[in-house]
Amino acid sequence: MLCDYIKVLNYAKEGKWDKAHQLVQPYSDKKSCLIHGYLHRVEGDLSNANYWYTRAETEIPDNTLEDELKRLFLLVG
Repeated sequence: MLCDYIKVLNYAKEGKWDKAHQLVQPYSDKKSCLIHGYLHRVEGDLSNANYWYTRAETEIPDNTLEDELKRLFLLVG
């Protein structure tokens, strides 16, 4: 079963961090790791965000949270 990326990102967009995190947490594919990293950026836990972005084989992006959310929607859409 694959992660429902759009559903997770919509929860994040609505400010429902816990729901979004709960849905993405079981997954470890690259897109899920990027989303997971983003969620921890939103939370303010940059150490944890760095861990997840690293698992996605990238660095924490130097963009706003709003820009990152838009980028993620484009990536998974």
